[in-house]
Amino acid sequence: MLPVIRPVIAIRTVLIAFAVWGAAQSSSQASDIVVVPSMTRLQQIIDTAMDGDRVLLGPGDYSGPIILRRSITLQGDEGVRIVGTGTGNVITIDGPNVALRQVTVTGSGLDLSTQDSGVFVTPEGDGAVIENSNIDNNLIGIYLSGPENAVVRGNTIVGRQDLRVNERGNGVQLWNTPGSVVVDNNVSHGRDGIFVTTSKYNKFIGNTFRDVRFAVHYMYTNDSEIRNNRSFDNTVGYALMFSDRLQVTDNLSRGDRDHGILLNYANKSEFHGNRVDHGGQKCVFIYNSNKNDFRDNWFEGCGIGVQFTAGSERNAIVGNAFIGNRTQVKYVGTRWLEWSENGRGNYWSDNAAFDLDGDGLGDRAYRPNDMLDQVVWAHPPAKLLLNAPAIQILKWAQSRFPALHPGGVIDSRPLMAPPVLARFEGDGNHAE
Repeated sequence: MLPVIRPVIAIRTVLIAFAVWGAAQSSSQASDIVVVPSMTRLQQIIDTAMDGDRVLLGPGDYSGPIILRRSITLQGDEGVRIVGTGTGNVITIDGPNVALRQVTVTGSGLDLSTQDSGVFVTPEGDGAVIENSNIDNNLIGIYLSGPENAVVRGNTIVGRQDLRVNERGNGVQLWNTPGSVVVDNNVSHGRDGIFVTTSKYNKFIGNTFRDVRFAVHYMYTNDSEIRNNRSFDNTVGYALMFSDRLQVTDNLSRGDRDHGILLNYANKSEFHGNRVDHGGQKCVFIYNSNKNDFRDNWFEGCGIGVQFTAGSERNAIVGNAFIGNRTQVKYVGTRWLEWSENGRGNYWSDNAAFDLDGDGLGDRAYRPNDMLDQVVWAHPPAKLLLNAPAIQILKWAQSRFPALHPGGVIDSRPLMAPPVLARFEGDGNHAE
């Protein structure tokens, strides 16, 4: 058998050696192409570049639109702008493993029906990298439309300030782009900061949002992560809808006008170490969302700390701090909901409790709502009667006889001190 096998091995060895030599030759042919604005049209130079080449742009303006179909790097120097015509996309990435770095992209069209964008990545653009660039004055900043494992990192994205919010596009928009990440971007003056729909396995980490409607807006996107983001003075911080199994950790919502965190049919997700403070209406609003886990979050200075509907079931809310909210909890159901677990509840700033045994827990259960709260929620004019003698007697009776409570939230093991959260370095104050 040896005489038969040896020639096969020899042929295989030659083929492998030839393949390695060919790859080395291809790699050695990659080159840097230096371009200045006075040269021919940028698109013609891009079309002559080979896979692996770097097209290096000198300072100045370059006319768009341009399309990148090969696996090249388009990199700018300080002062490089790629300027669109005011119609369509400025840059389209239509090939795999394209990198766009250190350029200013401006001048997209204004047609939302065609998703006009500063940078548009097609389903052919797997592995695209868009980083350290200024995406300025476009309808949509960056649109990932179907590529896998794309990276949007370290960009400043500013939308059209001359348009009303609902006429603007999103800062970063993602559709069906599994494995893509959006990291360390500053986004302002868009409709939503990041809008993602019909996707999975995405990560949004370390981004900052100002002057948008929703900082992060999820629709039909599962198994994803939202971590260490900052939302300042937007309408809603984190709006999570029709999405499951999200990891939402160490995010900040400060001064967001309607909600810090909004859940709408969001299920089986974890919310750990987040901070919502100095908001308007609600720190957290939970609507028809089930089996979520809220632990070690900080909710401060809102009209309502947490509001949730009777359609929201089996949510664990443990180890959180509720501080200085006008109404700590709004729940209109009649079932008793226990908000402690394994001997640990939440911290309530209005809980005048004692800890005589020094175990760090209040010596009696805390109930954030009573019968009068439910009356006022159903009939707001009843607020005028809250100081009436009969009402004061009813409050006293409820405090002495808990069976008079109509149901609602009960924290049997309230904390005497708030949890310690991760520090929010550089969180700033309200939007500058």
